[in-house]
Amino acid sequence: MKKEVRTVVYDDDLHMEAYRFEGLAQPFPNHFHEYYVIGFVEKGERALSCKNREYTIRKGNILLFNPGDNHACVQSDEGALDYRSLNITKEVMLDLAEEVTGRRELPGFFPSVISDEETARCLRTLHESVMNDDRGFGKEENLLLLISRLVQQYGESFGAYVPECREEIEKACAFMEQHYAGRIYLTEICRYVGLSKSTLLRAFTKSKGVTPYSYLENVRIGRAKKLLEQGVPPVEAALQAGFSDQSHFTNYFSRFIGLTPGAYQEIFSR
Repeated sequence: MKKEVRTVVYDDDLHMEAYRFEGLAQPFPNHFHEYYVIGFVEKGERALSCKNREYTIRKGNILLFNPGDNHACVQSDEGALDYRSLNITKEVMLDLAEEVTGRRELPGFFPSVISDEETARCLRTLHESVMNDDRGFGKEENLLLLISRLVQQYGESFGAYVPECREEIEKACAFMEQHYAGRIYLTEICRYVGLSKSTLLRAFTKSKGVTPYSYLENVRIGRAKKLLEQGVPPVEAALQAGFSDQSHFTNYFSRFIGLTPGAYQEIFSR
């Protein structure tokens, strides 16, 4: 079996993370990110679920996850996964979208899995430049070319879908984002938004693709990532982000990010 290698780099020029996983067999349960993920499959095959659609991803596929897109994947029998990706925050994407379209609005990319050789070449060149810490404007040029092509070919209005109980769902999200550091009960959320437990669970899961509790855990992971980036020790980051103990935090972080909290923090200490 191929030895598993996980490499993560933060690019100070482009303000984004670059991941490179080789020989990866770890499954990823249903979750979402607060940022865009643009990924490329170098080798291997996986069953992917994204926004209630089923895909088989294989060599040459590009993955496009918008912020909030719930997704999960498991390994197939075709060997471990070799994968590279760029993680782009909404703030950085706003600047990029304005640069390439002249409009300061977030794009939404669809479908979640595409095959496009020209886009793949641009993505791989950019990713290798980031991993090699290349200097000069060529790296930024490739980023703008990549985003321009994605927006033109696969862009749509971000968040165009209007869900059932939209106002109540957004209030529930805001409540969890405000109180994530403490203990939250489903009863509290339902009382705050004015829905029964069954109605909230049904509408929330249909809209967000995850349950309210899974949404809360993802919010906590997002906050913990920011704390780790700022140099806060993992133990303290776990407590500030609302995790009950360090073991729970480490296990959850590793399952969804693919790295331990300490390994993730190292890319910023370097």
